[in-house]
Amino acid sequence: MREIFSEENRLKTMVKVELALLEGLAHAGLIPSSAIRNLNVTFNKDDIVRVREVEKEIKHETAALVKVLSEKNGEAGKFIHLGATSNDIIDTTWSLIIKEALQVIENKIVTLLRHLLELADKHLDTIMIGRTHGQHALPITLGFKIMNHAYEIAQCLERLIESHKRLFVLKMSGAVGTMAAWGNKGLLIEEYVAKKLGLASIKITTQVYSRDRFAELLCNLAILGSVLDRLATEIRNLQRPEIMELSEPFKEKQVGSSTMPHKANPVQCEKVTGLARFLRGLCSSSLENIVLWHERDLSNSSYERVTIPHAFLAIDEILEIMTSVIKDLKVYAENMRRNLELSKDKIMAEALMVKLTLKGVPRNRAYTHLRELTRKSIETGKTLKEIALEDPYITSILSRNEIMECFDYEKYLGAYREICRRTKDYILELINKYSNCWQMN
Repeated sequence: MREIFSEENRLKTMVKVELALLEGLAHAGLIPSSAIRNLNVTFNKDDIVRVREVEKEIKHETAALVKVLSEKNGEAGKFIHLGATSNDIIDTTWSLIIKEALQVIENKIVTLLRHLLELADKHLDTIMIGRTHGQHALPITLGFKIMNHAYEIAQCLERLIESHKRLFVLKMSGAVGTMAAWGNKGLLIEEYVAKKLGLASIKITTQVYSRDRFAELLCNLAILGSVLDRLATEIRNLQRPEIMELSEPFKEKQVGSSTMPHKANPVQCEKVTGLARFLRGLCSSSLENIVLWHERDLSNSSYERVTIPHAFLAIDEILEIMTSVIKDLKVYAENMRRNLELSKDKIMAEALMVKLTLKGVPRNRAYTHLRELTRKSIETGKTLKEIALEDPYITSILSRNEIMECFDYEKYLGAYREICRRTKDYILELINKYSNCWQMN
């Protein structure tokens, strides 16, 4: 990712765009074909140094690049950048670099999804307590929990794929977007350069293409970061010693605290949370960056040079961390079973209420009665099962076997298997769509 956003790659990509335009000019017959026969397409570190020297003098990076590139290309040099404006080169370069960067990110999302599906399959039937408001709710399985997270991450991948058509576009339309300098050849040049660079032609621009696409990109990356933060936060919470149902991997020689030898802190997941906060902070300013004066001003440029690379570096690191955590995630199934018992069966009150209702008891009446019995469980220290078996009202409606069935965790998991299966099918279908998408690109 650092290589993609390096100065060298950015300037080399700008050169690639300039030379594609030069070929487009020849293709359209605006310049002689002989001018592009022996193009010098090399651009090395000495050339970068030269660009910086020229830029110090003329205070314009693109113009400096054009000067250096013209010096290297003799007869063809006098035609380089003909009819183009700086952002024909800059915006198209952004499109190409973002395309490179997104392929890296999306590859890593797919890798993480495969690990999550493997983990979900392995623990499809590992029963644990589901929690709402931080309180014990109903039994679920670890596989069901993991599949929920996988689905959210898959939706982020789908959002990114859908944004390709707005991000992978050519901006090649001159000073105010009308292609005036190329006369009636503008659309022909645009079509050639777009095909040459593997981009789609944008419908209309000013001097720059609209910045809503970058706002969408940064917001999508922030959503992805937040979804991964939710997974990281879940692991952090479940790693607390009083719960200890999951934990991130902790290496043999790893140190948790500089003073407390016993500490094994969830530092990787905490790092994800910190980086996700940074990404969320970019959303508001990326929306501000949409607003430019007239056919453009320069207020967007400095912002983009800072935020786009850093956003990609942050989400790249988050994906690396979460993939390593999920690959070696520690699962404590025995603690999950222990925690299921903490409520002394009160988590199965809904099951008993439903059973009573299906036997003809009005739901509100059954709810009120079960609420009273759960309070009695708290006061006496008895399990809800014990109290239910002793309760005259319940035993007058339900048999002992029917009551016992209500406290079987395995029988109160609903359609979890079918739900997980259809979710997995969706994710695998999306991964296949993703692969085909990049083959087309």
